[in-house]
Amino acid sequence: MNSPADRSDAAWSPVLEEEEEIQHSLFGEILDWMLAPLLLLWPMSIAITYLVAKSIANQPFDHALEDAVTVLSQQVREVNGTVEHRLPGAARDILRADDVDSVYFQILGPRGRHLDGDRDLPRPDPKPDDDMVPPGVVSFRNATLHGTPIRVAHAYVNLEEHRERPPRLALVQVAETLEKRARLANEIIKGVILPQFIILPVVLALVWFALSRGLLPLAELQERIRARPIDDLSPIAPNQVPEEITPLVRSLNDMLARLSQSIEMQKRFIADAAHQMKTPLAGMRMQSELALRQTDQHEIHRSLEQLAKSSEAATRLVNQLLALARAENQPQAGTAFASLDLAEVARNAVRDWVPASFNYRIDLGYEGPDAPVLIEGNAVMLRELLSNLIDNALRYTPQGGSVTVRVGESASPVLEVEDTGPGIPAAERLHVFERFYRILGSSAEGSGLGLAIVREIAQQHGAEVDVFSNPRATQPKYPGSLFRLTFPVRPAQAADEDEPPPYFG
Repeated sequence: MNSPADRSDAAWSPVLEEEEEIQHSLFGEILDWMLAPLLLLWPMSIAITYLVAKSIANQPFDHALEDAVTVLSQQVREVNGTVEHRLPGAARDILRADDVDSVYFQILGPRGRHLDGDRDLPRPDPKPDDDMVPPGVVSFRNATLHGTPIRVAHAYVNLEEHRERPPRLALVQVAETLEKRARLANEIIKGVILPQFIILPVVLALVWFALSRGLLPLAELQERIRARPIDDLSPIAPNQVPEEITPLVRSLNDMLARLSQSIEMQKRFIADAAHQMKTPLAGMRMQSELALRQTDQHEIHRSLEQLAKSSEAATRLVNQLLALARAENQPQAGTAFASLDLAEVARNAVRDWVPASFNYRIDLGYEGPDAPVLIEGNAVMLRELLSNLIDNALRYTPQGGSVTVRVGESASPVLEVEDTGPGIPAAERLHVFERFYRILGSSAEGSGLGLAIVREIAQQHGAEVDVFSNPRATQPKYPGSLFRLTFPVRPAQAADEDEPPPYFG
């Protein structure tokens, strides 16, 4: 049969094998979260800069096209029913005088009749009368001429401003290619982007330096901890670290305090255990040496009997030390627990101790309900708890007395072990759960570890341990003892419980 510790190791080993150790760099994590948005926003800023540069580059050239359309519109008139346009040759030359872009113009009369300019210049899309731009207002659009993108400005000229009948409109358009606009936009982008190529490495270097500087207190804390002696568990001064690291230092100090307490307990435990082991071992050595010197068979037999008793005491002490060590090294409460019947555990424990009760000539009995009393716990640990309580009761109860194990359920599951022994004075009840504590004047043999094991296992199960005098004792000389363990209510049981039954005791 595997021990509880073996079963615990077996339960945890698959989890440990499946876990992957992944170490993250705090410096790299912060650097990633700072640089990733920067590197993502940089292309977006370039795209936005390009769009803004194009808008800025369009504005002065659109103004020039607007002025050209306005000038041409002023030259279009209707005289005696004939549309005339007065555009001198010098004006034509100025209009087309552009060393970079190709400039086009077009004048169309009513019904789209071509009057002057480039015939291939695309016309604006026809619109309903309600959506038409009023005469004299210049509009802009993008178009294509012979596969080349162009920017077009156009305006309608009202040829019959003072007549009430529907107006006759002439169309004036001026267009140019986009080479100058592209050049200006590129110059703007270069003026904005090139400094960014210089600033970005500087920003990266500053971020790297700032992070290194900001994380320097962590490195200093690491060095201080590493320089400590191996036995130095004193707390770290929180005022010597940045505010952001203070919670970590406080948690570390709490852990150091718990570790220091655990080490001190282990030291006391080892010292007490070594002291307690000296007595049975010294007795065994003395009895064995005495038996070797004896020639009388009767004396040799007596020495061997004393040697057997000392061996039994040493064995019991070692077993209780191992049981206490197992109880203290169990996982956190609840991790290895399951639903179990407290009454069944008690019945099995009593059944195991019935033969020993015959040797002590003590009446050992059990009282409990037929229905299960369910709790969350570890059956092996509870069996050890009950064994120590029963053993303690049998050792201190005189012959002819009685020991009763009782299980019941009132507001919570309750386990009781009562005896008709000499009892425990009220002043001693808090001390009997300490390791190796023995009541002065007690003649019963024991190591003083049984009740310490009981307290440790009860704490693991979240149970409360109380000690009383036995209310059923009949002899004043033997007031007896009553050990009561009150277990927490299971969540499902608390939800289903309307009115608790009366207490069983």
